[in-house]
Amino acid sequence: MSSTTVQHSASGELTKGHKKVIFASSLGTVFEWYDFYLYGSLAVIIAKQFFSGVNETTGMIFALLAFAAGFFVRPFGAAFFGSLGDRIGRKYTFLVTILIMGISTFLVGVLPNYATIGFAAPVILIILRLAQGLAMGGEYGGAATYVAEHAPAGKRGLYTAFIQTTATLGLFLSLAVILACRLTLGTEAFEDWGWRIPFLGSIVLLGVSVWIRLQLAESPLFQQMKAEGKGSKKPFRDSLQGGNLKLMLLVLFGATAGQAVVWYGGQFYALFFLQSMIKVDPTVSYLLIAGALLLATPFFLFFGWLSDRIGRKKIIMAGCLLAALTYFPIFKGITHYANPAIEEARTSSPAVVVADPATCSFQFDPVGIRKFTSSCDVATAALTKAGVPHEIQPGPAGEVAKVQVGGAAVASFEAAGLSKDDLKTKSGEFGAALKGALTSAGYPEKADTARINIPMTLFLLWVLVIYVTMVYGPIAAYLVELFPTRIRYTSMSLPYHIGNGWFGGFLPAISFALVAGTGNLYYGLWYPIGIAVMTLIIGTLFLRETNHVDITK
Repeated sequence: MSSTTVQHSASGELTKGHKKVIFASSLGTVFEWYDFYLYGSLAVIIAKQFFSGVNETTGMIFALLAFAAGFFVRPFGAAFFGSLGDRIGRKYTFLVTILIMGISTFLVGVLPNYATIGFAAPVILIILRLAQGLAMGGEYGGAATYVAEHAPAGKRGLYTAFIQTTATLGLFLSLAVILACRLTLGTEAFEDWGWRIPFLGSIVLLGVSVWIRLQLAESPLFQQMKAEGKGSKKPFRDSLQGGNLKLMLLVLFGATAGQAVVWYGGQFYALFFLQSMIKVDPTVSYLLIAGALLLATPFFLFFGWLSDRIGRKKIIMAGCLLAALTYFPIFKGITHYANPAIEEARTSSPAVVVADPATCSFQFDPVGIRKFTSSCDVATAALTKAGVPHEIQPGPAGEVAKVQVGGAAVASFEAAGLSKDDLKTKSGEFGAALKGALTSAGYPEKADTARINIPMTLFLLWVLVIYVTMVYGPIAAYLVELFPTRIRYTSMSLPYHIGNGWFGGFLPAISFALVAGTGNLYYGLWYPIGIAVMTLIIGTLFLRETNHVDITK
């Protein structure tokens, strides 16, 4: 099969053939992001299917960590595939990555759950997530480098912005497929077995993506570099030497870390917050997020275009600044407009856990082996699961914790040493009593869809995604322009994937653990805000502007 070969026009504009190549590259990347994001979009269901062997709070944290596992290994994929791409070429490297991604995603769809094969289920699931993460580590750098090296000077921000839309479009596609399956099958059937359909369907997208990737020609700058004998034989080693290592560290802390938390905060954590924190119906949550993504996606191109004119750095820094300043009021506003009953109940009947402080744990268990059995932990876990904000007040040493809601007081219980049947009985009794007290105090079991202020909720979610477009739209061009052609794939991929894989990928798990540990629905926001402020300071002081750099040198 022949590849499409294109040339720049004399005017520096992209030819029709070049635009076709870039479109094909972007479309393949959309499909790859779709595969990667299915898991995150279905985190709540996956927690029930694969992590049912632990308590529900730990199970959700563990499921989010399995999601994060794919992000954890992305830097290792970046190192391996980036080095490969700098040695053998951009085209064939990200052809390999999409094969790994597509096959791993399909296998999640056929994997038996915990009830069927026990502990092996989450272990295999995590292995598949690791394979996805390794593949994604090689994907982005290859696609971004490929497009940037085809684009003429003065348009790299705009044309790489098309690649930047692919992550959001992939998420949008995953939400659309999930929503279609949920509406067609019904909630019960979808959560039982229908959730597998989006994973299984990815095999079709894999076939299309591979065909698309086979049409691509190699990057002209890479071909020129190889023809002139200027390539690096050991790009990973060369990337870690001297001033380039320092530059990669500055890029990590001064650009990609902040970009990552704003990105994941505005998309994934927003979805998770709607569903798990304030109990908005899953279908409504998907529609709201999908609507915000649809309305905001054109701004990736706008900010990419704008970065060609005023610079990349100032737009990225502005996005971090706005997120840091407004995350608290925006997420509080989402609660106010999407589930006002939470605010009303909290004002009239605040929930308080009175317990011996020595018995209250920070319920973060990344390996799923700890058991949180104290009466304090039982009480706080139940309130967190119910989406009820609460405070913990010191109680007498040695006494069983109790939950005070309005005029009611519900005693918790010590779960340590109880048989399975006794634990089930005690949990049922405590859960029923707590539910009754919360209902009497006005706390909603689920958000009342009729009371959701759709326009305002959608507007606030849209603002969050606008921040995403500000930090993410110009970042590809920025990274490409910072590093030389001979080690560009490796050097840009490493800080990007460490930032997005570690700082961003762990955001949902860390933020949820912070909420579970404090009872404050918004406490988890301190994590993305802190990282965004760090990036703002370092990036502003130590990174240079690049929009007029000649990347052929």
